[in-house]
Amino acid sequence: MQCEMCGETIRGAPKLVRVEGAELSVCSKCGKFGTEVQQVRRTDIGVSPRGAGGRPAPKPAGGAATVRYKRDMFDYMEGDVVDDYAIRIRQAREAKGLSQKDLAMQLKEKEHLIRKIENSDLIPEENVRKKLEKVLEIRLIDTPSTDEEKKVMGKLTPTLGDLTIIRKAKK
Repeated sequence: MQCEMCGETIRGAPKLVRVEGAELSVCSKCGKFGTEVQQVRRTDIGVSPRGAGGRPAPKPAGGAATVRYKRDMFDYMEGDVVDDYAIRIRQAREAKGLSQKDLAMQLKEKEHLIRKIENSDLIPEENVRKKLEKVLEIRLIDTPSTDEEKKVMGKLTPTLGDLTIIRKAKK
């Protein structure tokens, strides 16, 4: 096992110390940099083993229980919301002759929400975005086509790592 502070191999039992709020398993040399935390042995049977990313580890294939992960709101999104979403919404609303209050009533949302979206204080969530697109007949999602992606890939600038490789090649 390696010390989480200095990276050396820990000889003997590791010490569990708290350094600025983080609990680390460290060697005896690095133990002086934090306050030692008493190790509690847990024998909880109901606790499921954790896999990568803090999610429960998947069960074997023969198991009856299925593993379900919480989905993030970004998993549901088709693309990125355009940068000028507030301007598009305001212009489309005004073109239809609607006030913020009228639009909010049509969407069955609060007027305050519409105001915040139009002031760019809030990016609309997926369900509100879909309602806005339907009522105002606009598109708020920017989905690049494959041609645009190819153009972007061709315009990449070299990074610092690329420059070091180039300099090594010249020598």
